[in-house]
Amino acid sequence: MTQASVGRKADGTAANRGGRLAALGGDPAVPRDLRSQPWPVVTDEDRAAVLHVLDSGRLVSDTDGATAVSDLEQEWARRCGVAHCVGVSNGTTALSLALAALGIGPGDEVIVPSLSFIASGLAPLHQMAVPVFADIDPVTFCLDPAAVAAAITPRTAAILPVHLHGHPADMDALGALAAKHGLAVLEDAAQAHGATHRGRPVGSLGNAGAFSLQVTKNLPTCGEGGLITTDDDELVRKIRMGRQFGEVIEAGKDRDYISYQLGWNHKLNAVQAGFTLSQLDRFDGYDAARQRNVAAFLERLAGLPGLVVPTVAPEMSHAWHILRFRFDPAAAGLDGVTAPGMRAALHRLLRAEGVPVSRYQLMPLPEQKVFHAREGFGKGYPWTAAATEPRTEHPVAAAVIADSLTLQKRHLNPESGEALQRYADGFEKVWRHLDTVAALAKAAK
Repeated sequence: MTQASVGRKADGTAANRGGRLAALGGDPAVPRDLRSQPWPVVTDEDRAAVLHVLDSGRLVSDTDGATAVSDLEQEWARRCGVAHCVGVSNGTTALSLALAALGIGPGDEVIVPSLSFIASGLAPLHQMAVPVFADIDPVTFCLDPAAVAAAITPRTAAILPVHLHGHPADMDALGALAAKHGLAVLEDAAQAHGATHRGRPVGSLGNAGAFSLQVTKNLPTCGEGGLITTDDDELVRKIRMGRQFGEVIEAGKDRDYISYQLGWNHKLNAVQAGFTLSQLDRFDGYDAARQRNVAAFLERLAGLPGLVVPTVAPEMSHAWHILRFRFDPAAAGLDGVTAPGMRAALHRLLRAEGVPVSRYQLMPLPEQKVFHAREGFGKGYPWTAAATEPRTEHPVAAAVIADSLTLQKRHLNPESGEALQRYADGFEKVWRHLDTVAALAKAAK
């Protein structure tokens, strides 16, 4: 079908009921001023907090006495219900430092979900361990415990569950597997600040938890930052040494500049910690507004045929960092249309209406070149040092990537309720033109 014939068809009864699609010359459903909501919200209090740190002269985390970093560590540990928190340079170094402190290294395997941000898979590599990718649950998008069980080998040393998009992984089942096989559990909670699993905060459910404070996160800094949480006194000692060149920094004692273990320079900047502390004052209010706004948005979309909206598992809470929508052509009554074709058509049509949907991750993690090519650290390490080639299947992750689109960042602003309602208008308008969706989907490559 030609573009002209698609336009003529859209001008018919469906157009009279829903207006001409913006991709075909109609007015978009979402006004331009509602397409992008600022995040983070930067207030005078945030600016004052940054200036306070600058004026204090206490600009690095190894300064003797209290700093913005130590204050943030104490407050986040309290919120997560753990004994310790360590501020580090970013979420990736949080993962790497925690794995190092857990003793993960050459010859070890770490089970990682097949759908996540690249850092989840890179962190084991940084320790010369092999990331082994297990498939995900099709509803929560987190690690599937059955897939994890199938991936465990005598070399497995740790499980790295990711609370993807802000939904907690099944930590009961994963914790049971870890206990059975003697494995460490490191939570990747980079996207899940404030989410809970059966009443307990994420970051308190494994041996350690890693958070990102990157500027796009629900709890942001003015750039990059990370936090590690744990209840283990010995583990936190190793993490603190690891972030500071392997040195021991103790209050009231002069720095001796002796490295007692392998370490890095992964300290959190005090200015960024001060900014996050100020943001943390408003975190609960922002989260409550987000819960209301997202619930109202998803309620409007839930009845659209062929649209699968994100949900929350029983006894869990969702941080709603990212909203992922899956598409089912058969349920939408689109005969002869593939899920990737429907996704491609909806991507075009929704964005034309001003709904800022996008694709989060274009391929499963194991298909990323860094893992697929297995170049690693020269001559293919750590894979060439392994006795076997760990390979797992990931059909669910591949299907989710093929049939879904995401909404990111725009809904984090507590005043995003009106924008989300206009996004819902855009979805509903496009769904009134499913004949056009079908035509475009069949033409998509």
